[in-house]
Amino acid sequence: MYECLVTCLDTDEKITLCQFILQLSATNKRYFLRNEILHIFADYCQRKQKPAYFYYSSSVGRLIHNTHEMILESEGTWFVFRPRIASQEVWRLQADCSGFEPVTPQAWLDVSDRLVNRYQPHILEIDFQPFYPKSTRITDPRNIGQGLAFLNRYLCDQLLTDGNYWLEVLFQALYQLTYDQKPLLISDRIPCGIHLTQQIKQALKFLEQLPPEEPYANFRPHLQELGFEPGWGNTSGRISETLELLEQLIRSPQPAILEAFVTRIPAIFRVVLISIHGWVAQQDVLGRDETLGQVIYVLEQARSLENKLQTELKLAGLDLLGIQPHVIILTRLIPNCEGTECNLRLEKIDDTANAWILRVPFGEFNPEITNNWISKYDIWPYLEQFALDAEKQLLAQFQGCPDLIVGNYSDGNLVASLLSQSLKVTQCNIAHTLEKPKHLFSNLYWQDLEEHYHFSAQFTADLISMNAADFIITSSYQEIVGTPDTIGQYESYKCFTMPQLYHVVDGIDLFSPKFNMVPPGVSENIFFPYSHKHRRDVEFTNQVHDLLFTRKHPQILGHLDQPHKRPILNVAPITSVKNLTGLAECFGKNSALQEHCNLIFITTKLYPTEASNPREAEEIQKLHDIINQYELHGNIRCIGMRLPSRELGEAYRVIADTQGIYVHFARFESFGRSILEAMVSGLPTFVTKFGGAVEIIEERENGFHINPTDEKETANQILSFIDKCDTQPQLWREVSQGMSQRILDKYNWQINNSQMLLLAKIFSFWNFAAPENNAAKHRYIETLFHLIFKPRSQIILEQHMQNSVIVKK
Repeated sequence: MYECLVTCLDTDEKITLCQFILQLSATNKRYFLRNEILHIFADYCQRKQKPAYFYYSSSVGRLIHNTHEMILESEGTWFVFRPRIASQEVWRLQADCSGFEPVTPQAWLDVSDRLVNRYQPHILEIDFQPFYPKSTRITDPRNIGQGLAFLNRYLCDQLLTDGNYWLEVLFQALYQLTYDQKPLLISDRIPCGIHLTQQIKQALKFLEQLPPEEPYANFRPHLQELGFEPGWGNTSGRISETLELLEQLIRSPQPAILEAFVTRIPAIFRVVLISIHGWVAQQDVLGRDETLGQVIYVLEQARSLENKLQTELKLAGLDLLGIQPHVIILTRLIPNCEGTECNLRLEKIDDTANAWILRVPFGEFNPEITNNWISKYDIWPYLEQFALDAEKQLLAQFQGCPDLIVGNYSDGNLVASLLSQSLKVTQCNIAHTLEKPKHLFSNLYWQDLEEHYHFSAQFTADLISMNAADFIITSSYQEIVGTPDTIGQYESYKCFTMPQLYHVVDGIDLFSPKFNMVPPGVSENIFFPYSHKHRRDVEFTNQVHDLLFTRKHPQILGHLDQPHKRPILNVAPITSVKNLTGLAECFGKNSALQEHCNLIFITTKLYPTEASNPREAEEIQKLHDIINQYELHGNIRCIGMRLPSRELGEAYRVIADTQGIYVHFARFESFGRSILEAMVSGLPTFVTKFGGAVEIIEERENGFHINPTDEKETANQILSFIDKCDTQPQLWREVSQGMSQRILDKYNWQINNSQMLLLAKIFSFWNFAAPENNAAKHRYIETLFHLIFKPRSQIILEQHMQNSVIVKK
């Protein structure tokens, strides 16, 4: 395709391509990413007075728009083309622009190493491609992230084409279901799949004689005589429905029937949710280092998941047998807890019957280190021993083995992989966000960043856990494979180099059914529409209003000369990625925006002396400099406090009371919980176009996707909306109601938990049906763990020990 584009160029187009490459060379740079390539190409077209269509529609224009990376060398120009989503190709253009030649990923990785003068001729290559099963791979990139639907169709096709074999597999999967060694569903009275079909007919015939609401306890002995143990339902009607679904599945397998049947099967009772970094507790932790949305997320997930499991087990009739769900959030214990409850081994989760936070300490390599909070960038040396210790405590706490292990973030996912492999339990990964795409060139210049970030250990851990997981939950399609214009988070692990450490030739199968889009929920008890006045306390609302607009406090920076102006809200820590400084500068540069609006930040720290590292201190100081430079003291309020969830929820609603807006100005956002919180509260919300956040707001709502690298255009988009709201008062309310309803309908925990449990059951069945698929891959993963991850972790540990000695002296 691309060679054709070049060979079909006429003389003028060939000259254009060569001239454009010469213009790239004039920058004295050798490496370019897509945004820079397009910017320079636009400048070239303008200077050469090319017609407008040329930029997009000419052969050269299409060539440039499909290029995501370029490296200039004397013998030619290297292009990474992305002809379609989830597909990358590497080509080299000859020095005289006469033609392209395809090159291997290995060649591209070699030239990338040479770019930073760190070329190593013999280097370890990581390639997971041999472990990608051909029979169960999605072929259409539009279906990536819909693994459950794909696998359901595949399993139904297998039941149709080889019914006897798969009937027996299905029978064995149901037969092996137990709880504490007590049989569920099927007993020894039913010896095989064929007999099961016969007994289903007998059971249905018996159940037809009973009222649909007849309790299971009243006829349990009769069903047991037929070979059916508890778990089919709590009433005769419910049991009939479940058995009819199974009969239909055997007779005429269809994905919808399979999904409906599997949903009813009681296969999950004990769940581990792993969230390690930060401070994981219910009180007094939000706003601490690395502790914001992830803690709210995992607590909400635990509460709603336990409630969902209780409902499922009750409908299955198992609550009468005393079977109750048990959910544990696994995190680390911090002895020096700084006034929090992070030093408690066990903490009951509020509003639950049997959900707990279990804290396991890091192994005491050096108590002066491990007794304190440790940054997520530094915890890698402690995770293997943590997993070993956690396994013992989990088995004791559950008094049995968990049925599902869910990892959160890179560290939690690695521990989930270690526990899952040891306990032979289904593993789910939720990355939330991956560090690699957040930090440009983090893999290429990893050695320069290693002392602070330790990316060599983290990226290796990511490769291990994402390939070890049985299924991966993502919040959006873009999290996996991006857009036609951007690379997805997981896609960034497909092919990359860490010079002098290893080359990743093929790091992840983007077409695997393990990828499934399951958006997170938002707590409807805390975050709900501002219009629900009956749920709000007037006195509390006034207190939060005072905090946001007028209260004086050492941890509040700035004041509002005209508090009646429409407020622009942002809730985030002051980091380079969240880009509060960029939003402040966008606001400061635009006098019209200042004339119409005030800017309000809810953050955690306000002064460089409070920062936990030099980069954070630099970003905080940058915010102060911008406020001073543009004289924003009377137009801005920065609230640097750790607001409890209830207060934060009311803060969104108070801003909505004044018909304000929310602007999420991050340079990159994988999804963004604050976006859900703002929208459900009723705030018209502008989101960054870089990352999965754009999927939260539907495309038809034009103008709410912003480019944080283009401050002028962003300001114009906001002003355009505000002007329309001023002339059309109903517009703000229409947008507010639409955004709020979208979150209530699509981003709720009921849907999230139903999908997660269904995925766990389907993939558990798949592992039961085809266990040999994973054996070789797990040996490969184990080799990477011991060959790369552990040595890199050991280096981090030695640095910790050295730093501890220096500090002690």
